[in-house]
Amino acid sequence: MTEFLPEGRRLASKENISALQSAKTLLQAAVSGAVLEAPCTVCDADHNMHIDLGCMKGIIPRSEGAVGIESGATRDIALISRVGKPVCFKITKIDETGSEPVAILSRRAAQEEADREYISKLVPGDIIGARVTHLEQFGCFVDIGCGIASMIPIDAISVSRIVHPADRFSVVSYIYAVVKGREDGHICLTHKELLGTWQQNAERFSVGETVPGIVRSIEDYGIFIELAPNLAGLAELKSGIKVGDCACVYIKAIIPEKMKIKLIIVNCCDGGCVPLESPYFITEGHIDRWVYSTPGAPKYIVSEFMGL
Repeated sequence: MTEFLPEGRRLASKENISALQSAKTLLQAAVSGAVLEAPCTVCDADHNMHIDLGCMKGIIPRSEGAVGIESGATRDIALISRVGKPVCFKITKIDETGSEPVAILSRRAAQEEADREYISKLVPGDIIGARVTHLEQFGCFVDIGCGIASMIPIDAISVSRIVHPADRFSVVSYIYAVVKGREDGHICLTHKELLGTWQQNAERFSVGETVPGIVRSIEDYGIFIELAPNLAGLAELKSGIKVGDCACVYIKAIIPEKMKIKLIIVNCCDGGCVPLESPYFITEGHIDRWVYSTPGAPKYIVSEFMGL
């Protein structure tokens, strides 16, 4: 596991707690170059971040708040939005000129090291952990290490179509993703390849079962109901049903060669669905090629990960 974790993943670790115990342990962490975490309590008028180290106060000067702050490539909202949340940092020095010692910290230095030692070495197909930071209509933004951002486009989240990333993720959730490539120096991610093929998902269900699902789309020829993030079945049209409704469905048939599941809607309830759990089939390592489709299926869905 990489030491350059998404912010929040290091906070409760034994190593982090030990390093924040005293001025002495902070100095030891400074000498070793350790990356630590502590909560940001205030972002002042000059956008310096105030950090609660427990044993003393810490300050991350604005210029050290993030890579790109000084050049304007990163906006100050990236600092302001960390208030009340854990931030990573390296200890630059302990200033003892005032009435109380203050630790001078650098989040930028932690991010630069994370990029140099970890993120720059990632290649397409690598599977990594990430923490969801915010959701937009077009995709899910994540922290892939030390507050460095990446994004998963909505159509790469799952095979089953969704209206909004909130249908699949919640902010601060820890997820896994696959490196797809780089664009303008930033890592691009995909997610659906970790949620299993059609066959792997279909094997979790049997004809004759009645199971829960979520209405994902309504077409002229039927209603698509998600049984799992990478698996949907088709039911006949029925009045009074809309996208987002929870459905109780009877599995009438499973046809692997056509990648089809025939469903009968037993009943529906209006909205309020909890997103179906993402059953990760892979959470580590590397993949070169992923084939979703069954052999001979009329629709061929494949992802290939080529070197940068």
